Amino acid sequence: MKASTVESFLKNAKKWRKELGQLRSIVLECDVDEEVKWGQPCYTFHKKNICIIGELNRSCVIGFFKGASLSDPDGVLVKPGENTRSARSIEFTSVSEIVKLKSTLKAYIREAIEIEKAGRNPQNKP
Repeated sequence: MKASTVESFLKNAKKWRKELGQLRSIVLECDVDEEVKWGQPCYTFHKKNICIIGELNRSCVIGFFKGASLSDPDGVLVKPGENTRSARSIEFTSVSEIVKLKSTLKAYIREAIEIEKAGRNPQNKP
């Protein structure tokens, strides 16, 4: 069953409810809009996808749609699949891991917003 609201998504989260709630609160501090896309909380800026949070079997995740364009000075972004072009993600298994990376996450979200404002994509990374 796909969630129709972020609240229903969090309520139905099987294992990572607290972690997803923590990710949500961090993302919402970054001047983005929240909606449900593909059955998951998705965060946009002027209708452009910035990031998405979700639940996996062994972790929860925040994914950046144009993550390959992010500078990633902390080296925490990973390519989710071998054939993935621009998306990058970070997986978490505890609230403490998320809290530890709070400032990094906010910096990456703000950078992703700037990428959208500039109209950049992974192919024209500066």
